[in-house]
Amino acid sequence: MPDIDVDGLVAIDVHTHAEISKTGHRSLGPELLGASEKHFKAHGHRQPSIGETAAHYRERKMAAVVFTVDAEHATGRPRIANEEVAESCAEHPDVLIPFASIDPHKGAAGVREARRLVAEHGVRGFKFHPSIQAFAPDDPMAYPLYEAIEELGVPALFHTGQTGIGAGVPGGGGIRLKYSDPMLVDDVAVDFPDLRIILAHPSFPWQDEALAVAVHKPHVYIDLSGWSPKYFPPQLVRYANSLLQDKVLFGSDYPVITPDRWLADFAALDIKPGVRPKILKRNAARLLGLTRETNA
Repeated sequence: MPDIDVDGLVAIDVHTHAEISKTGHRSLGPELLGASEKHFKAHGHRQPSIGETAAHYRERKMAAVVFTVDAEHATGRPRIANEEVAESCAEHPDVLIPFASIDPHKGAAGVREARRLVAEHGVRGFKFHPSIQAFAPDDPMAYPLYEAIEELGVPALFHTGQTGIGAGVPGGGGIRLKYSDPMLVDDVAVDFPDLRIILAHPSFPWQDEALAVAVHKPHVYIDLSGWSPKYFPPQLVRYANSLLQDKVLFGSDYPVITPDRWLADFAALDIKPGVRPKILKRNAARLLGLTRETNA
């Protein structure tokens, strides 16, 4: 278990990216990354190293989940090694929590890798981006990988909704939005009832579908990354304040959205005082196995 003092944290950010390796390799090409920067109005922002991310969060008394995206099959670009992400996070166990990403097209090799990453590298969860990885979450091709993740007892985080990656590029850079419909993850939640699932982002244009899945399936959570809270759909705020108050998680999408910006806008949101600490820290601490208590 990571050496994280949950009681001393202000928040746990469940959604940050490591998209540049120690050698300067990026997992996505300049066209797709440039489209994302334009979409998020983040021109000129620099992708921090994992060490810099650790310093950023440590200064703010926060912990952060860190991952990359393995989309080698669809993009043809070599990924950033999961081992590198995990080892870099292990240098900062007080603030960083490593997730891995495995392209489901890798089949049995991906399953073996998932088991090894958890057993030997301390990986605490897995990130999927169906639109970039070019697969439907309910495709049986991915089921052996889900089975392994379920057995390992760690969460699977799925990008849902529109993505800024490829936005405005002809043909969207070949990225198909339909794969990130959260209703496709509902099948996964049915077929793997003990798999803990995080639906990442306000799921535009499928927000109601995401809420329905999270209400209906006991192990499905929603993270709030990728949007400033001032733009959250009203039904998302309503459910976060009520039926889903134990299943909604703070996430920023750092570095394209900083935790400072996200938290400043969240402070102005109409969230009940008793719910706010659940969203910022308690729900994630419980889900990630950092505490067994709901009042950490």
